Amino acid sequence: MKITNVETLKVEIPLQKPLITAIHKTETVGVVVVRIETDTGLVGENYVFTLNKDRLVVFEAMIRSLSPFLIGQNPMYVEKIWGDMWNDCNPIGQKGISISAISALDTALWDLLGKQAGMPLYQLFGACRDKVKTYASSGLWLSASIDELIEEAHGFIDQGFRSMKLRLGKDNPKEDVARASALRNAIGDDIEILTDANQSLTPRKAISLARQLENLNIGWLEEPVPAHDLTGHARVLDAINIPVASGETDYTRFGMKNILDSGAVDVLMPDLQRIGGLSEYRKTAALASAYNIPISTHIFTEQSLSIAGSCENCISVEHVDWFASIYQEKIEVNEGYIAIPQSPGLGFNLDYDYIEKHLWQ
Repeated sequence: MKITNVETLKVEIPLQKPLITAIHKTETVGVVVVRIETDTGLVGENYVFTLNKDRLVVFEAMIRSLSPFLIGQNPMYVEKIWGDMWNDCNPIGQKGISISAISALDTALWDLLGKQAGMPLYQLFGACRDKVKTYASSGLWLSASIDELIEEAHGFIDQGFRSMKLRLGKDNPKEDVARASALRNAIGDDIEILTDANQSLTPRKAISLARQLENLNIGWLEEPVPAHDLTGHARVLDAINIPVASGETDYTRFGMKNILDSGAVDVLMPDLQRIGGLSEYRKTAALASAYNIPISTHIFTEQSLSIAGSCENCISVEHVDWFASIYQEKIEVNEGYIAIPQSPGLGFNLDYDYIEKHLWQ
């Protein structure tokens, strides 16, 4: 089998409600779809995204610039292809757009290899579970009123979730405490509440806020301070009784090693797009296990199930519904868990009728 073509499509997906955190406001997500075609007719599929549709052209251009490393190659040599792309990006930097483009292609290659083998990827990697814990992350935004938070939370419970993430970062921390308290009182003690400050706090403010939240049985405090402030993360971790989660904003296993060496997290949260694809994600999970640190996957719910099913130290996947419309298959949540698809590759196939209607030029 040889790779004959790499196709890219730019798509704009509208969100049902604006996504508002302490640092972002998003009304749509832009997606670059990647299709790796072969002389056997098998196709590997994947995407990378941007908030709103900013920089879609840049993402697509970077993916296309790396595509020659795939054309004519046997996709079984996925690690060699990854290394060739990585080395080629050295002069322009091995973070940012470069790694996102590598991730787009690498994950599509793995989808292709799973289809060639006729196996779901998590089993091809070596399975450890057939379902994984998930948490609702497509709501409970900073802009929501307390009444809206409670309504959304009950909606998540009705959908089968037993864990959900609340955004923090109000100018007045008393508002964060009031919102978290109201949410806990409304949903009871059996539903897990995770929190995310989206890098909006100083270490001192994060410590103060966390101490006020400790009696609410909070599952973790995510990115309490700016992502690059690993010393600040470690300072917060040592001072509070809520686990600290972070890692989504850094790149490749080398960035994850810096985080782990700094003692900055209780839970590592690599992002598939920033980590460099499934090849690099598997290395990162193994690295984290050597530090006795669990991982929880960031966004990319559909693709991340292959990691969750094959990495023993993966404790959960983040569930976002932003990209559900571009897939034919839909994720179902049952008693807080997602069953990992049993069809070959990633287990999800793109819906080109939807994509055609939402192409962005």
